[in-house]
Amino acid sequence: MKNLRLSLFTLLAVAFTYTSCKDDDFPGGGGDGGGDNDDFVGAVYAMTNGDGQVAGTNIQGPNTIISYGRNADGTLTPIGPVFTGGNGGDYDGGEGLDPLISAYALTKTDDNKNLLAVNAGSNTITSFNIQDDFSLEQAGDPVATGAVGPNSIAYSARSANGVKGIVYVSNITRQEFLAGGEPEQQGTVTGFWLLEDGSLSAIAGSTRNLANRPSAVQFSPDGNWLVVASINSGAAALASGSEDEIVVYAVNGDGTLSANQVAAATSTLRGNTEGRNLPSAIGFQIVGNNYVVVTEAREFQPDGTPPAFPALQDGSVSTWQIQGDGSLSPITLDVRSGEGNTGRTACWLDFTSDGNTFFVSNAIEAGLASYSFDNGVVELIDQTAAVGTGTGGADNGPDAFARTDGWIDMWISDDGQFLYQLFGLDGTIGIYRVNGQSLEFIGEESGNLPDTNTQGIVAI
Repeated sequence: MKNLRLSLFTLLAVAFTYTSCKDDDFPGGGGDGGGDNDDFVGAVYAMTNGDGQVAGTNIQGPNTIISYGRNADGTLTPIGPVFTGGNGGDYDGGEGLDPLISAYALTKTDDNKNLLAVNAGSNTITSFNIQDDFSLEQAGDPVATGAVGPNSIAYSARSANGVKGIVYVSNITRQEFLAGGEPEQQGTVTGFWLLEDGSLSAIAGSTRNLANRPSAVQFSPDGNWLVVASINSGAAALASGSEDEIVVYAVNGDGTLSANQVAAATSTLRGNTEGRNLPSAIGFQIVGNNYVVVTEAREFQPDGTPPAFPALQDGSVSTWQIQGDGSLSPITLDVRSGEGNTGRTACWLDFTSDGNTFFVSNAIEAGLASYSFDNGVVELIDQTAAVGTGTGGADNGPDAFARTDGWIDMWISDDGQFLYQLFGLDGTIGIYRVNGQSLEFIGEESGNLPDTNTQGIVAI
């Protein structure tokens, strides 16, 4: 594992400088809306997910959000770090890439007034109020999620009686499954009210036990359904026997979910005749008329045994539509993100503002693939819409982690102009201008994030 550039001492020193300096002493100014912040057109937030492994544990130490002001040309200006009040965590074997095996460890509200973060090492989540100058102010204390390793968080607007919206978080596992690791783990989802002041309040009776280890959670655009994706569907070691890649719950008026999942689906069953690896779903979005678009890193082998580097296959994208009764109708399944094992670990995605194109991040290959989208039908446009320093093939063995930037989470800015890509093994944010279905490299922002164990990015 690479050494972390950003130690706790450095974070504390920078945080002190940030909170004590005048506007003209720190790029972007302070938290009062003055200085250069007046020129920012938006912001980007990235999470450190800790500051170094605590020996013998999954804990990564104090967790921090790094804030950046977004300039009109897409470049970023550091605003400063803010502690979340919780610890980061590592649940992916210690190589430092994608430590939570998840998407949406950070998310925001639709009105850009709140940022929500998971603290996987503390089993809590934290809410922030986003100030007019794009700095962050913690809203209340972190709240416990009731299970181990919160890794993805989702928000849906629901305004009534001091309640601004509803929040659900997925937890990697329950305590009784922790020791078994990724193939055996089964998690939970739990709900919270987001109050008007930005704080969080637990929804009584909202926890639902899952048959799999979750990787991401999202609400449908109409707020009627909650979808959970799984990283270990079909794993032979999974005591539940579940092969559900995604599951759907109905969202009740009181904020709880249906007692049981109302639908489930997978693109590839265990023992399939094509010899296709099972779909380890990570990132997904629900767009338009409740179309569910899922990225699939093809890791678990066809018989459900755990992944190994020689057995990794090209990742893919699959789509379904949620029907009025919550059932899932397949549209296009297993659309490859590469050929000849050059597009493994397809894990995260985001859509352009017109909804006709989305980009998929391949972690080990350190690149972005572009796909077209038409009412749920997807086609690969360009496997290498953007390329960084990657491994370039499946013959690298486990040392692949030492020779890649490790492209993980991404987010396209609200105005649709720029894509921000988190390099999970380089402590860097890549900046790309979105030109229709293509990307133009603008530059990079580095020096503020640790080299490893980062997770989560949001752009406004």
